[in-house]
Amino acid sequence: MERRPARGHRNVPHTADVRIEAWAPDREGCVAEAVTAMLDGFVDIAGADAAAETQFAVPPGDDADMLVAVLDEVIFRLETAGVLPLATEVRPADGGGLLVRWWTVDADAVELVGAVPKAVALHELRFGPDRDGWSCAVTLDV
Repeated sequence: MERRPARGHRNVPHTADVRIEAWAPDREGCVAEAVTAMLDGFVDIAGADAAAETQFAVPPGDDADMLVAVLDEVIFRLETAGVLPLATEVRPADGGGLLVRWWTVDADAVELVGAVPKAVALHELRFGPDRDGWSCAVTLDV
């Protein structure tokens, strides 16, 4: 059996929507990879430079709920502020939540190459530890 790289992501064929998978040695790295996988499905950020840095906290909760909260935040900020994360750093927060730091770019400065997600579907959502670290699979409604 071929081992996967320690950290990564991919888009998986799915009917009518977009399905992403991500993995990393730890929970926080997996969340960051999921953000990158989400973006890879609809935007080309190659050559873009970050215009701002922002942080936000995700309150403690179920791991899958926290993953969804971070991905929902990508959609929310695109819709309300017109920005997208170029890079994502996720750290554990006191009490079990997450601290997310994004280096962002204006959406007008990058090229859209696919359907923009409208929501994160809870159907068939998977996020948790596996034999190599942490992994997730998420369907994005487009």
